[in-house]
Amino acid sequence: MSEEQTSTPPRTKYHKWIRNLWKLFAFGGLFIILYFVAVDQNLFYLFGESPGLEDLENPRNNLPSEIYTADGVLVGRYFRENRDLVPFDSIAPVMIKALVATEDERFYEHQGIDPISVLAAVKDNLKGDSRGASTLTQQLAKNLYKTRTKNTKGVLGHVPLVSTVVAKTKEWNTSIKLEQRYTKDEILGMYLNTVDFGSNAFGIKVAAKTFFSTTPDKLKPEEAAILVGVLKAPTTYNPRFNPKNALARRNVVLQQMARNQVVTAAQADSLSQLPIDLKYRVEQHLDGVPAYYRQTVNEFVRKWAEERELDIYADGLKIYLTIDSRMQKLAEDALKERMKSLQSRFEGHWRGKNPWVDDQNKEIPGFIESAIKRTGVYESLKNKFGDDTAAINEALNTPKKMTVFSWNGPKEMTMSSMDSLRYYKRFLRAGMMTMDPFTGHIKAWVGGIDYENFKYDHVKQAKRQPGSTFKPFVYGAAIDGGYSPCDKFQDQRVTIKYVENGKPMEWTPNNASYSVSGRQMTLRHAMGRSINTVTAQLTEAVGWDKVRTFARRLGITSPIPAVPSIGLGSSDVSIYEMVMAYSTFVNNGFLNKPMLVMRIEDRNGNVVDQFNPQQKRVISEETAFLMVHMLKGTMEEPGGTSQALWEYDLWKKGNQVGGKTGTTSNYSDGWYMGVTKDLVTGVWVGGEDRSIHFRTSGTGEGSKTALPIYGRFMEKVYREPDLGIKLGPFPKPKTKITKPYNCITVVPRKPKVADSTAVDSMLERLNDSISTQF
Repeated sequence: MSEEQTSTPPRTKYHKWIRNLWKLFAFGGLFIILYFVAVDQNLFYLFGESPGLEDLENPRNNLPSEIYTADGVLVGRYFRENRDLVPFDSIAPVMIKALVATEDERFYEHQGIDPISVLAAVKDNLKGDSRGASTLTQQLAKNLYKTRTKNTKGVLGHVPLVSTVVAKTKEWNTSIKLEQRYTKDEILGMYLNTVDFGSNAFGIKVAAKTFFSTTPDKLKPEEAAILVGVLKAPTTYNPRFNPKNALARRNVVLQQMARNQVVTAAQADSLSQLPIDLKYRVEQHLDGVPAYYRQTVNEFVRKWAEERELDIYADGLKIYLTIDSRMQKLAEDALKERMKSLQSRFEGHWRGKNPWVDDQNKEIPGFIESAIKRTGVYESLKNKFGDDTAAINEALNTPKKMTVFSWNGPKEMTMSSMDSLRYYKRFLRAGMMTMDPFTGHIKAWVGGIDYENFKYDHVKQAKRQPGSTFKPFVYGAAIDGGYSPCDKFQDQRVTIKYVENGKPMEWTPNNASYSVSGRQMTLRHAMGRSINTVTAQLTEAVGWDKVRTFARRLGITSPIPAVPSIGLGSSDVSIYEMVMAYSTFVNNGFLNKPMLVMRIEDRNGNVVDQFNPQQKRVISEETAFLMVHMLKGTMEEPGGTSQALWEYDLWKKGNQVGGKTGTTSNYSDGWYMGVTKDLVTGVWVGGEDRSIHFRTSGTGEGSKTALPIYGRFMEKVYREPDLGIKLGPFPKPKTKITKPYNCITVVPRKPKVADSTAVDSMLERLNDSISTQF
């Protein structure tokens, strides 16, 4: 081999420079690789957490928790981001194509990062033109994994400019991983389920519903263009609040669609001429269900979630209530039907007069002026004007247009705040709850006449005197202590002496008719007729402290003074408590705590918690059976207070109903507690204030106000076979009954002498007729 062939080529003057350049390139490449790895692994906690394998394999959106009735009807949500996921194949293709054409033309060509867009962005930024280069995959990474939140920042994440570079690096890393694990269609589907369209609409399904009242699969090209246009800036291009901006942006998107052959140029030009056709309706954040039982559900679910460190606003839980939507609707309809009629009667009863009166039925002076000071309107005016009474009164008495509630639908009126309060105070209120006594499942909860206008709950929140519906606790305590339904007391005037707070006291109760018969009568007949004098004697014989103890055992938790009048319902209780207590009789002596939540599932439909009945025996099975027998006496005993139920279609196939009416002083409260073999129901009717009421027994008794609501409701229930509530008698006792209970009551009638009850009834109707005319 010649010397010429073996000699090394001469080095040029650029050799060293080229070698250093290659070293720099190699070290630079190595540095970039190490940097990306360091960011991904959060080296020395400098960069903050990045999405891990589990996060990538199972991405979690913030999903609302949904509330369903027992029969599967969606009735409410808890959410921060109103989002509802939809499969990719349920999204209109034109929406997908419009998105790609506008936001990421080379989406199907890159692997998460678009080098061409990056270089173009660098070039434009050097020229002073701001331009982004994020691909749809990068935007998904940022939205889905919150790569720029405080929780994902490390030490360097708090350094200006450096934090931006680190965040962008995380998005690039995450984008590459997403492209490796998911198909392009899956990425697009996740993106459209993740992105914020404004107006509290997160994800394409809620956006389509919010802006166009449609579903994602039915979006038209011009609608898709609007939604894609919104993504650039949800506030700036919101078609509801910035229609001009939205229209211009929509037309830009349409041109992009034409450029990418999603639509033809002619179609784009034609669609650009169309006005924006919105059907805008935002789903309001009600923080639960728009119903009277909302507060009770919220308290239970929040406490449950807190104990398990779950987030009801983001974890996508499915909460199933015990409420049956069908029975709830029947209860609402029955209550509204009867209350509409009752309100008409009430207006006639008080025609030309104000219904807020004292014990002598005289109008209470300054009633409205005093009531207005307890309202939010007055409080806000007080904050605004301070002690300037003249300014406050002027504002309160200034008429303005408003929409008010009426039984014939919303009504436009011009009235002042004072007039409005007078108007609303005249409306009678009502509450109703129905429960399955064997499971504790609350099947219907109607806390008022109209939730939109009267949000105060009269089932659990409100407490009113129960009147004679409290008497079964006296008779229950007596039977539990040894008495039988056939034991007798005399209907006679009695004066009971007792000591209250160290002072000697006397109490002489009257019957509703203000007369006594002087007859001996069984306990069943006395309770069936609701005879106060017998109840008072029995209370004294048993002991009013034992009556209170018995009521406590059955679930009454409200304060109840141990006084002789306890059995006549002188202490305030709730419908909720009363239904629970009466259910114990039907449930063979077992107390069931009422339940509103039946089970909770996770976002994948797995049961997280199943809530079973919480019951315990509090009275014997014999006592429970005998008390149901006593409650049936209000229907079966001569003159029983529930006999108005015979007017309703409830008496087929040997059906049996038991119950108890209740009326308080001045007819301020009307109650009915009804029991069947399947359901226990409580109904209350009265004014918002106790001073607002009827004035006669013929109009204001529980049998005239609350009982008809119960009768109408049960008619509706029995006519719906799908509910599984069937006509039939109460079951026979499973245990031996040691006390006599089939006692026959014969009411003696004196010949040629008018029956006092009939006379009383006639006088009441006459008084009512007279008062109705004035």
